[in-house]
Amino acid sequence: MKAITLLGSTGSIGTQTLDIVAEHPDQFRIVGLAAGNNITLLAQQIEQFRPEIVAIRNPDKLPELKSAIASIDPQPILLAGETGVVEVAGYGDSESVVTGIVGCAGLLPTLAAIKAGKDIALANKETLIAGGPVVLPLVEEHGVKLLPADSEHSAIFQCLQGVPEGGLRKIILTASGGAFRDWPVEKLAQAKVSDALKHPNWSMGRKITIDSATLMNKGLEVIEAHFLFGMDYDNIEIVIHPQSIIHSLIEVQDTSVLAQLGWPDMRLPLLYALSWPERIYTDWETLDLVKVGSLTFRNPDHDKYPCMQLAYAAGRAGGSMPAVLNAANEQAVALFLDENIGFLEIPKVIEQVCDRHQSQNTSHPSLDDILEADQWARQMVLEVADGVKSTPLVMR
Repeated sequence: MKAITLLGSTGSIGTQTLDIVAEHPDQFRIVGLAAGNNITLLAQQIEQFRPEIVAIRNPDKLPELKSAIASIDPQPILLAGETGVVEVAGYGDSESVVTGIVGCAGLLPTLAAIKAGKDIALANKETLIAGGPVVLPLVEEHGVKLLPADSEHSAIFQCLQGVPEGGLRKIILTASGGAFRDWPVEKLAQAKVSDALKHPNWSMGRKITIDSATLMNKGLEVIEAHFLFGMDYDNIEIVIHPQSIIHSLIEVQDTSVLAQLGWPDMRLPLLYALSWPERIYTDWETLDLVKVGSLTFRNPDHDKYPCMQLAYAAGRAGGSMPAVLNAANEQAVALFLDENIGFLEIPKVIEQVCDRHQSQNTSHPSLDDILEADQWARQMVLEVADGVKSTPLVMR
């Protein structure tokens, strides 16, 4: 039975991970949980899974959590704040830590888990995008496994099983196209938050759903694939695949192309990250190709999705630039979700922040450099946001 700690337990990744644990109580047990604000759901999770340690990121919610679980015996260790989440990440005998915390907030807990010798089921792409120069050396130093738990990188990882070293030639990331894949680009100026949150295929959190609408999620995945699989940016491609049945593909040196297919269900990559190298039987609906009918593909529209090019540019710049891109995107998406900027202003804001960082980009950033770049970018977004509405996007 594998012992697991789950960071971000009340979010989309967290609840689906706990679904897996509940379905396979003979395979997995929960050691620790960390969540943000949802006391009601967290209390239910504590009641059901009986973790040894729990952290609530919002310290103001700790008294409410204590009251909500007062009748549970034995009581878990209760912690609060970012330091509490970090302590949970490195606690006890858990073998694998699922990083389901949204955004760069997952970086420090992930580092703590690695230092504690725990394998990482990486469902938080921002951790590697912002912190890759720090995370990867630590993974090697502590001899832990970094296993992708999002659908695209899990697909690549699954396709690579059995491919010899040096056999990989190209990575092809598939993208659904998000909420606006069938909108003409001229209509995007009128896009509302409610429109952007209507993902056609996947049920995800608000931030990642907006990233899917801008296709920044795919740009971020390009950077993540570069760090995870050591692939040059020129050999990582994006293709629009509206059905979301092929979750990504690889091309090997002899031009054979391998793909991983399945229904759009985040539980599958999560289960594989937790069970690798084993395959655990499930009674989930099997893929019926006749029911699918057809699989289609098209090139992404760069006029509609400028965030992709911003991500490629940041990845190629390297250093602290990916951290700036990631933080600027998080902050710009938050402004959009609060209806403080329009949909088309998201890439404009990000571009201006990245441009301002060029002269101070740190080639080999330390953790402090990355955290400083992250905070700088978030503040810079607030400074440039008011001026972007009349500014055209100029791609470099």
